[in-house]
Amino acid sequence: MTGLLADLLIGAAILALAAGTVTARSAFTATAFFIAYGLLLALAWVRLGAVDIALTEAAISAGLSGLLLLGAASRLAACPVAEERAPGPVLKALIGLCCAAVSAAVGYAILSLPEPAPSLAEEAMAHLSVTALGNPVAGVLMSYRALDTLLEAAVVVLAVIGVWSLAPAGGWGGVPGPIHPRIEQGPLALLARLLPPIGIVVAFHILWVGSYAPGGKFQAAAILAAMWLLAWLAGLATPPRISSRRLRLAISAGTGLFLAIGMFGVLAEGAFLAYPPALTKALMLAVEFALAGSIAVALALLVMGPPEPEDRA
Repeated sequence: MTGLLADLLIGAAILALAAGTVTARSAFTATAFFIAYGLLLALAWVRLGAVDIALTEAAISAGLSGLLLLGAASRLAACPVAEERAPGPVLKALIGLCCAAVSAAVGYAILSLPEPAPSLAEEAMAHLSVTALGNPVAGVLMSYRALDTLLEAAVVVLAVIGVWSLAPAGGWGGVPGPIHPRIEQGPLALLARLLPPIGIVVAFHILWVGSYAPGGKFQAAAILAAMWLLAWLAGLATPPRISSRRLRLAISAGTGLFLAIGMFGVLAEGAFLAYPPALTKALMLAVEFALAGSIAVALALLVMGPPEPEDRA
């Protein structure tokens, strides 16, 4: 009974925060609601037993995405925006009806699933031993959905290129994002000096245990990116110029290695992203570690934003 009551409270709070996010009048308020919404979603996934999804939700959806939206909100506040006429009651009603129709369609689709719902979980678990990985999520992502994982990594690289392409005149090739003054005192200065060593250890732990327990590259990358961003905000770390070959190599190394291993599968096993049985776990772990580093750098650079002119204050 207590568990049911907790689930009902979490569900009600998620709905309330979702409503607050879409009805907020300011970008900052909407972002704050969104971050809280993501954290509660992570708690809901824990209640459902999906710890891997909960870690990803908390680290990326609520954490880094929230930080990215906060940066965007601050930039929008500093830019003059032309006033636009608010939508009338007819348009608001139409939008509400469309949203209700989509929600009803999704609910109907879920409730119409057969009992038990179709699943490939048993078949996937039956062949998981081939990967030598104890974590079924990692096994599925690196074998059955390897192409999806490769494309997701490539999208992150393309996203960084897209952000850099927004550099203003005189900014291309420079240091990404604004240069923050060095902070010597206060909570941010303390956290920027205290948390990164701990966060790096935690990130590597999550990355390593991801082969046999909840965790993995995306969660570890989010933590590593957050530690770099914390030092950057406190003025303790200046990112390299985007013209740096080492920086560009760090962003693309994970995806490049994944692609190379995929091509190696064509030569060794006759199929793209097919792993030789004797090297399956070693190759998967190599990709996991390489992608963790590349995604961490890319996520941090996405938050920092495009390079700005060299004569900025």
